[in-house]
Amino acid sequence: MAENAPEAKPAESFESSLDELERVVKQLEAGDLPLEKSLALFERGVGLSDTCRKQLEEAETRVEILIRKEGKIQPEPFRPEKNDKP
Repeated sequence: MAENAPEAKPAESFESSLDELERVVKQLEAGDLPLEKSLALFERGVGLSDTCRKQLEEAETRVEILIRKEGKIQPEPFRPEKNDKP
């Protein structure tokens, strides 16, 4: 029999991970949980946050802006503008 590794689970969608992360944060903010439950939720939240961050980084690398140069459409990497403070 093959063992089921945690990595064998299908990846959660970004939206479902973000929804669960929001639920975890709300539970932790309520502050009425036992210490062990709080620690377990915090650990889950860190994992979900990491998953969301990785998915966003992957999406960012896939985003391209098509621009017309010399009559040809060429992909250009997406570089979001940084918010400058006035």
